[in-house]
Amino acid sequence: MSESQIAMAANGWVNTVESENPEAIALASSLITEQIYCTLATSSTDGMPWSTPLFYVFDQELNLYWSSAIAAQHSQNLVENQGCAMITLFDAAKVKAVYFSGVATEFTDESELQAVLKLFDQRAKRPNPRLAKDYLDDSCRRMYKFTPDKVWVTGDRLTVEEQLVDTKTRLNLEELQAIFSC
Repeated sequence: MSESQIAMAANGWVNTVESENPEAIALASSLITEQIYCTLATSSTDGMPWSTPLFYVFDQELNLYWSSAIAAQHSQNLVENQGCAMITLFDAAKVKAVYFSGVATEFTDESELQAVLKLFDQRAKRPNPRLAKDYLDDSCRRMYKFTPDKVWVTGDRLTVEEQLVDTKTRLNLEELQAIFSC
């Protein structure tokens, strides 16, 4: 991370001083484990934004996974933009969120896909009738893996000129990943 700064207009209201704050990391951790849906944001090469709610699972390295139709707009956008994407996990009741930027790739390895399907079974708390072959070759669906490179969490609301301004706290991704690698 670059030089630490408090949240201010000049840096887009992003706090980097608190990047290893245990409460901020705990908030991100709880959102990741408690929420079951994420919002995937992509864009087309001509700049058309697209967001999609998805059921997701995650692994011990904090990679996120979902399945989608190849023809879906977000899947096409991932192909067009070398997988560049943002994912948001949020709790609307608490008005708290964790935000990830990173790269999504399509799964092509059957053995890795089998392991991810087991994660879906555990998270959904019911057996998934799909098999790895349902996401490979001529199938109309694919499984995707999102590898985060940056992470933020909802920060404090600041009063600026009698207005409330929402901030984000940039977290140390390795600190957050360490929680899940146990």
